[in-house]
Amino acid sequence: MSTATAVETHPLTTLMARHGLTAAGYLKRVADRHQALGYGSMAHRKEKATRWTREGVTPERTALLAMASLHGIDRADVDRYGWPGFLLLALDDDQAVLESPWTAAGTVTALTDVGGPVDRRGFLIASTSTLAAAVAQWTTAEPALAVTDRWRRVGTEAAALFDVRLDALRHLDDTVGAGHVYDAAVLELRLITDLLTNASYTEETGRRLFAAAAEASRLAGWCAYDHGRHAAAERHFVTSLRASGSAEDPTLGAVTLAFWANLRYNADDARGALHLLQGALTERRKLSSPRVLAMLHARTARAHSKAGESAAAWHQVDAAFDAYSRADSPEADLPSMYWINHGELHQVAASSALALGEPRRALENFDAALTHEDPYDTRREARGAAIYQARQAEAHLALGDIDAALDTGHQVITMMGGIDSARTTSTLQELRTQLADHQHVPAVRDFLDYAA
Repeated sequence: MSTATAVETHPLTTLMARHGLTAAGYLKRVADRHQALGYGSMAHRKEKATRWTREGVTPERTALLAMASLHGIDRADVDRYGWPGFLLLALDDDQAVLESPWTAAGTVTALTDVGGPVDRRGFLIASTSTLAAAVAQWTTAEPALAVTDRWRRVGTEAAALFDVRLDALRHLDDTVGAGHVYDAAVLELRLITDLLTNASYTEETGRRLFAAAAEASRLAGWCAYDHGRHAAAERHFVTSLRASGSAEDPTLGAVTLAFWANLRYNADDARGALHLLQGALTERRKLSSPRVLAMLHARTARAHSKAGESAAAWHQVDAAFDAYSRADSPEADLPSMYWINHGELHQVAASSALALGEPRRALENFDAALTHEDPYDTRREARGAAIYQARQAEAHLALGDIDAALDTGHQVITMMGGIDSARTTSTLQELRTQLADHQHVPAVRDFLDYAA
């Protein structure tokens, strides 16, 4: 996956390199297409590419359209993504992840292909048909078998060490944020992939290594999503789902589908999210963790709430609490599910109520999340707490209580100190947008200036 430095590479620079073209050669192709489209002649000196890639100059619209035509990009996407964003559509680095066979060898291919040189921030790479195919193939994926013909040999102790390290990364994500943990998760993924590619192991060890790869990929996908890097996140989620199939671990796959669904419904694709979640719930009898089942129902409730489907959403909220009632202690459950408790489920119910236009019911659940004997832990997860508090402020505002909304909003800003999260920033921006309708109130104007 791309490093911090590689992310800054201009898409046009990468595109020219991908096609083995000099700046002059590429511009000649654009000029020819420009002429063929009836836009007239276009100068194609190499200095023009330098101005576009290094000096912040935006090409003329007809040049943009010529480039879009050259790469088979719809002209509507030129306006949708702007310059140079629309060029990212031509940088499709996803074939290995999306098209490799759902076998152990295909999973290793996907794990090895950890990403392209440019981060398509905000893009989704999976179409509706891709989502459907991924879920269908996950349920029939071929599990890993023993590998015995390599000189280097590893046992279950290696997989156990990865489990310990990944557990630490999950908790570090709560503490230091997704940016640092993303790099560490990708490093774990490379180490695991090296063993899968170059070592001999028993069938049991192989499946445990694939399970570790699934969790490392899921964690990397979550961290990428938290930074607003949707394309990178989806690549990791697909890879994680593949690895869970190779590990023959449907519970791990269901966890991945739940996190992937979170991305989809927050990217305005509630239907796609529901497809992923329904695929996971189809396998519910194979799930080893009541907390995972509770999470699946909770995420399904959120997807229905995003789609405006009130009855279905509240049915899923009830199903989430029912599933959680059968959960054992966190220590006896899947290590990655330590954060699922009554408080978390109340936060989901509150967020669903807010999306459904029920602010009073939302506030009741936000309060229950913190006052329940099994409460949401705001100290452990400051990022999530800030997001939920911003929604709580929105609920106060919807009920006309501007003072309560501002008080809660100030708490959000205090809690956000030092948090580097695109999701948190986006949630605060939503609150600011709603408060903007009340700028005639001096305290609101002061808050908007402070939160800018």
